[in-house]
Order: sequence, then structure tokens, then C-alpha cells
Amino acid sequence: MKTRIKICCISSREEAELAIRSGADALGLVGHMPSGPGVISDESIKKVTESTPPPIATFLLTSETQVEAIIRHWHKVRTNTIQIVDALSYGSYQEIRKALPGVKLVQVIHVMDESSVEEAKSVARDVDAILLDSGNPSLAVKELGGTGKVHNWEISRKIRKTIDIPLFLAGGLKPDNVQEAIRKVAPFGVDICSGVRTHGKLDADKLQRFVSTVHAG
Repeated sequence: MKTRIKICCISSREEAELAIRSGADALGLVGHMPSGPGVISDESIKKVTESTPPPIATFLLTSETQVEAIIRHWHKVRTNTIQIVDALSYGSYQEIRKALPGVKLVQVIHVMDESSVEEAKSVARDVDAILLDSGNPSLAVKELGGTGKVHNWEISRKIRKTIDIPLFLAGGLKPDNVQEAIRKVAPFGVDICSGVRTHGKLDADKLQRFVSTVHAG
């Protein structure tokens, strides 16, 4: 099965077009975050969303944890997918689905130890996909993505075997390690931000190398 490719931290229409031309299946658009790269304004996210053709998926990365705030955030940008990068603190996934029918929900699990397996299992029945990343929500200033760090892929593999919905793998991926990651975890898709950038800008050569390496596997 073809491994899907999500290019995250898209900063503009030009970067979105480059990612799509290079073979991206999905674009990650980063809203306000307590830390990490790639944050752009909601107005910029909406511009990218409006210019992105189907069937490319547009992911809003939101750090909001209360359902009403997540819904309000979505209404500003209107992506076809919401990527919730922290655990819900108030409300339910069902409330989001009722308010936003047709919008896909992806929950991020930050893989820190074996407890992440149960965490993923507990939310898998309520979302459309799980995305595994290498952040640390327990820090004073939360890390919710874009760390460039690789987590324990053995735990990721356990999670993939435990759930029956698509799983995206993020965290420190680059052209040099993505084939190994795919062999070990067998994810539905891979997600990359810093690994295809030079001085913060999307690098066409790194991007093409990454896409070619994923498809070669």
C-alpha cells in the first residue's frame, strides 16, 4: 500500500504548491502554539485552504483543548481536517463531529513511554486517524510538535498494531531515516516538517528526495 505523505509547517500558497507538485497528499497548517516552528496566522491558513485542490487534505493543527474553542478555530480557516495536538480538556469528539459534519478528526499522541499505547487505544474509536509525534505536553512550556526528535518506534509499532484506524508517523523524520521508519512501523502516512527545510524554508531538493525515498520503499 502506498504510504501517504503529509508535509507540515506550510507557510504560504507558494509552499503549498511546491509540496503538492512534489507529491504531497496532505498539508499541515500550524495555528497558534506555545512553542515550535511553522506557526502562521489563521488568515494565512485560510488562504492556503482556499487554494488547495481536492483531493489534497488540509490539516489545521490546533492547540485548543476545549471543544468550543476548537470549533471556533476551525470556522476561521475551514480546512477539511482538524489535527488536535493536545488532549481534550473539555467536551467530546462527538460534539465536534455534530458541529462540523464531514470534517475529519486526527488526534496527536506524543509517544513518551508505554502509556502512549493505552492513550492511543482509548481515543481511536472516536477519531478518523491517530498521529504519533515526539512532543512533551507535560513541560511548563508545552512541546506539541515540530521538535525534530525521533521517538521510540517500537512503541509506535505497538500502537499501530493495537488500533484499526489510519496512523500517521511524525517526529524527526528525514530522507535518511524514513525508509527504516516505514519498515518498523508500517504507518498509513508519514509527516515531516523540519526534515525538508533549509533555514526554515521548504527546500525543493530535500522535499523531492524525501518523497522519492518514501515511494521507493
